[in-house]
Amino acid sequence: MFERRVHYRRQNHYATKSNKYKIVKTPGGKLTIQYLKRSAAKSLAGIPRLRNSGMRKLTVTKRTVSRAYGGKLTHTEVRDKIVRAFLIEEVKQMKRLMQQKEKSSKKNKKSKSKGKKK
Repeated sequence: MFERRVHYRRQNHYATKSNKYKIVKTPGGKLTIQYLKRSAAKSLAGIPRLRNSGMRKLTVTKRTVSRAYGGKLTHTEVRDKIVRAFLIEEVKQMKRLMQQKEKSSKKNKKSKSKGKKK
């Protein structure tokens, strides 16, 4: 088994919000870090800008916003996620409908061709 310990490649060596990473295996078989970018370009509305110690002292209601992904994503990102999920489901339904139509059209063609032979 590979050893899961890796070195941070940047100056910051603490597990903070801004220092997130994922472990990736290189073609040489080594495990390295790929840093993840922040999803939100804008600041989160309704949440105060505090350091970790300050956030810890806040009550839970002041740390989050009461909606889905509140305190993690901005309202525009949540809306985009919802719209994207809806569109993906719509595409799946359209594909199912098209497949059903193709099956029914094939059955009709087979039954018509059998009828013509008689």
